[in-house]
Amino acid sequence: MPHVTDPGTPAPPVAPRFLPGGPPAVLPGGDPDPYAWMRDRDLPAMRDYLAAERAYYDQQRDAGLCGELAAELIARVAPAEDSVSWRRDGHTYFTRTVPGQEFEQFCRAGSGGADVLLDVNSLLGDPACTGGYVELGVREVSPDGRLLAYSVDFDGGEIYQLRVRDLASGTDLADRIDGTYYELAWAADSQSFFYTVPDARYRPHEVWRHSLGTPAGQDVLVFGERDERFELTVRSTRSRAFVLIESASRDTTETLIVPAADAGAAAAVLEPRKAGVEYRADHGDGPDGGEFYLVTNDQAAEFRLVRAPARSPGSAAWTEVVAGSPDTRLVSADVFGRYLVVEQRHGAATQLRILDRHTGEQRLIEAGGPEVSLALAANEDYGAPAVTVCTQSLIDPPAWHDVDLASGRWELRKRQEVPGHDPAGYVTERITAPAADGTQVPVTIAYRRGARPDGTAPCLLYGYGAYESCDWPEFSVATPSLLDRGFVYAMAHVRGGGECGRAWWLDGRLDRKRNTFTDFIAAADMLAGRGWAAPGRIVSRGLSAGGLLQGAVFSMAPRRWRAVVAEVPFVDCVTTMLDPDIPLTINEWDEWGDPRDPRIRAYMESYSPYGNVPSGPRPDLLVTGSLHDPRVLIHEPAKWVARLRATNDGGTNDGGTGGRLLFRPELGAGAHVGPAGRYDRLRYEAEILSFIVGTVA
Repeated sequence: MPHVTDPGTPAPPVAPRFLPGGPPAVLPGGDPDPYAWMRDRDLPAMRDYLAAERAYYDQQRDAGLCGELAAELIARVAPAEDSVSWRRDGHTYFTRTVPGQEFEQFCRAGSGGADVLLDVNSLLGDPACTGGYVELGVREVSPDGRLLAYSVDFDGGEIYQLRVRDLASGTDLADRIDGTYYELAWAADSQSFFYTVPDARYRPHEVWRHSLGTPAGQDVLVFGERDERFELTVRSTRSRAFVLIESASRDTTETLIVPAADAGAAAAVLEPRKAGVEYRADHGDGPDGGEFYLVTNDQAAEFRLVRAPARSPGSAAWTEVVAGSPDTRLVSADVFGRYLVVEQRHGAATQLRILDRHTGEQRLIEAGGPEVSLALAANEDYGAPAVTVCTQSLIDPPAWHDVDLASGRWELRKRQEVPGHDPAGYVTERITAPAADGTQVPVTIAYRRGARPDGTAPCLLYGYGAYESCDWPEFSVATPSLLDRGFVYAMAHVRGGGECGRAWWLDGRLDRKRNTFTDFIAAADMLAGRGWAAPGRIVSRGLSAGGLLQGAVFSMAPRRWRAVVAEVPFVDCVTTMLDPDIPLTINEWDEWGDPRDPRIRAYMESYSPYGNVPSGPRPDLLVTGSLHDPRVLIHEPAKWVARLRATNDGGTNDGGTGGRLLFRPELGAGAHVGPAGRYDRLRYEAEILSFIVGTVA
């Protein structure tokens, strides 16, 4: 049913077309683009337009419902809580939240209780913090336990200042390094560490080594990745024997190793890169330097596990430990002394396989059903007799158990406290939706106990579907607010993600990307057809690549949705992938395709939301963006909104065929995924929920 605004409602903003005096109004391929000027976020016209959109959004949103929902969400958050602890290098660590504070404290158990090593709330008073935003990039204690390396981003741009704190005095050393990225690994002597640096396009392309007490200008370049399709990460093996420098594109990896006890040694290649071959390594101790364990797709489409002697780890010396299987995707293998813990995906669910390195004995650890997620928690103690796992579902808050590696026995350590929430009042289950080609698409749903699939319930359907990323069911304090209002909440595990293995990703990328979108529509059709959702009361939601999903289904099936929520959506795919100066474009070609190829461009144009404005009735639409977002630049959602407004009943946006259209740009400090603080995130979530609830009221 179209939304009709009050006659006195202010008209929505209108963006200029072909800005006079602005940059050339063409796409990189030469086609006219009336909103190409938005590419420059610093243009006064762009800032004015974004400010006008935000003012319009703030005026249009239901402040009363926002406040009501925010109060519900905040009431479900324990004011103070300690996390499950973990061991590392003889110390016990945990995080703590305190009443009224946005950020957590990083703590270590001491003789007199807890020692606060880093109170993130205190960084709000840092001179560099001008917008109330704080996000940590790394937080790594040195092997001797005396120092803490941590990095801070104060605006959401994901570029960090790296600092080192003396934990005895609680003060920071003079060592500060600007312009760093995620990941850090300490050398064994605690006197130097390795870190990553991004290039101008936000690609982590170099690993440097810093020695404490020396200027950053004297840091040593350890490795630079010149192939722009590849990104670098750096980490320590759990054994602490090696530092691993991993270079990865979408389908190829190469790892270099540096002995942690000899940080100045040249990095050696573990196994040279081969196009299309991936591997992920960990190290186990033993004679002659021990051995590496690698999960790889070399000769196994869904990956296999091999081991190799540390002295000569190349593929010629590989011995197979777990063979590949077409129905089970091996993901990683972590070494815990005598045992290996292998993460794998089977039946659209996570399993953990425990292997005894000495006897070969194996046992399987499962969560009890595909609607319950299972993951390793923080486990940093190489010699631990048990690993901590976390389980949760759409209705069950996280619970942490220790799983004994020798026996497989589970022991509960903690359940997250959620005041006022009783999981027994709700139900969650896994169902499937038939895609157009017959593929069965898993869908996880939750609803209030006693509800029946009678075709009357409103429904929120969430999806992502890219990069082989998995959207496992997880609990949110927001979900009960929907279920208590009669909603069915559903997650569609569409192709392009990784829930059903490597083949599931391959069948939803490049020239099969449209499967992601048609799978999502099929999930909505199933929910309506089986009575789980009222056909006219389905709201869809997704973020980033999931925002592209929302833009695509908005265009492909506009009459299916009552409303669509597209958060920081990647909606101008062709333009972005034609511009190598935009951050992350080049290494994204292996996910979406390189539109310089006419055939690939034509395929991308068939679904790119910016070029496919739907005709006829449209659902209500909420779009978000962030000025400092380096992943989806704000001009993408801004251009899409401007084009939709221009074709939306002449831009009046007052009902008719157009539907309601709101754009929430974040103009201050803020990240790709929204605010950083725990209460700020809940208030943001309440805004999104108020739009969802309001559209079906």
